[in-house]
Amino acid sequence: MANKSIDHAFMATNLTSAASDPTFAGALSFMRRRFTKDLVGVDAVVWGIPFDAATSNRPGTRFGPQAIRRASAIFDNDPQYPFNRDLFAEMAVIDYGDCLLDYGNHHETPEAIERQSRTIVDSGAFMLTLGGDHFVTWPILKAHAAKHGPLALVQFDAHQDTWFDDNRRIDHGSFVARAARDGIIDPDRSIQIGIRTHAPEDFGIHILYGHQLEEMSAGDIASTIISHTRGAPAYLTFDIDCLDPAYAPGTGTPVSGGPSSAKILSVLQRLHQLDIRGADVVEVSPPYDHADITAIAGATVAMYMLGLHAERRASASHG
Repeated sequence: MANKSIDHAFMATNLTSAASDPTFAGALSFMRRRFTKDLVGVDAVVWGIPFDAATSNRPGTRFGPQAIRRASAIFDNDPQYPFNRDLFAEMAVIDYGDCLLDYGNHHETPEAIERQSRTIVDSGAFMLTLGGDHFVTWPILKAHAAKHGPLALVQFDAHQDTWFDDNRRIDHGSFVARAARDGIIDPDRSIQIGIRTHAPEDFGIHILYGHQLEEMSAGDIASTIISHTRGAPAYLTFDIDCLDPAYAPGTGTPVSGGPSSAKILSVLQRLHQLDIRGADVVEVSPPYDHADITAIAGATVAMYMLGLHAERRASASHG
């Protein structure tokens, strides 16, 4: 027991150390990363936005960050598959905790998320956000675009989220329309993957529909994403309802006919060429889940996002 520790999220002595907590015990930060608000020397930040007041169907995503953190405990120690590396050996990652929101004043939510996002983004750290419903991506995109300019949006989703918005609504189905109109994203270099619904507008964003994914290999899907974004700074947003409800039942607006988690994870693994400036995993709603199926899928997607960032950092240092 001499080399073992417990509650690594509080007791870690440095930001690149591995954890040895039992999977069933210890403080549940994301992948046992240290809980801190100190951004000095940090390469990547994971934080949560427990907000679901914008949902149009079943609520519950306010519990998403907690569930994803809990599910991530299984990844905390061994070399992470499929990257075959300890993601934290050379990449300092922290759990920044959750966004501070006033549940009784939702009109203040967008500004609060954007302000707290900017603190992280302006530090230079890569920011990975755990939602929360998909509205939270709107203020996050604004924070990233303020630093990086218009972004190529890479959106895994069953919905286009391009419904009409009067710029005052708190709505998880219109953030893409708002971002396109306001020049936050570059529609010509943006792409949506897994869409299985119709919306009145597409704003010129390229769409890979659910039925098309069935006919494509993971390699073909990844190649389409990479070629369409054409090297632009990208933001990767993953709505868990991109997956078929068989693989992600715990979400607010499930749509049948989606891809498997195995296929989409295989796509994500191939996206190391993307210049991903930030990412999120949203719409995990534990009350509609069973045996943490959706939370495990969400935690795995989030881990892959950190893995892609670790690979990109490694390539840059060796290049």
